[in-house]
Amino acid sequence: MSSHHQPIEQTVERMADGVRRLAAQLLTPVSADQIWTVLTDYDQLSAFIPNLASSRLLLREGNKVHLQQEGCQQFLGMKFSASVELELEEFAPEGTLKFKMKKGDFRRFEGTWRLRTMPEATALFYELTVQGCLGMPIGLIEQRLRDDLTTNLKAVEAEARRRSR
Repeated sequence: MSSHHQPIEQTVERMADGVRRLAAQLLTPVSADQIWTVLTDYDQLSAFIPNLASSRLLLREGNKVHLQQEGCQQFLGMKFSASVELELEEFAPEGTLKFKMKKGDFRRFEGTWRLRTMPEATALFYELTVQGCLGMPIGLIEQRLRDDLTTNLKAVEAEARRRSR
């Protein structure tokens, strides 16, 4: 098992009204179960995901979960923080975790984490559809979101590796 990273494949789709759909995928030798455990460790997410200042489980009903998350970034010399309340749906058998913003600093913020077990690896897929608030320059944010997508994937994978040691 080599520890070097597969390149992360990433796509960006530009849609009407400043909506962006970003997707990224990474292949890892870590098992899907181990990654799932990391992804759903909601109260600990901010411990290993950069730019996530806090993550708190508010409520769980069956496979639905509500989280409060604060993100924080240095951006063009300004400190930019965003707060969102997310509703997540866990589909453990399929390895799918869907999330959407209930309230927060974006007009639209929703996406999916998906795990697929392949013969030699696990594919970890992350898709995000986002629409900034009015007056938020989406071009600037887009680059930042692209970096974050990659960072988040790597952070989840690194944490799963750490825990499986």
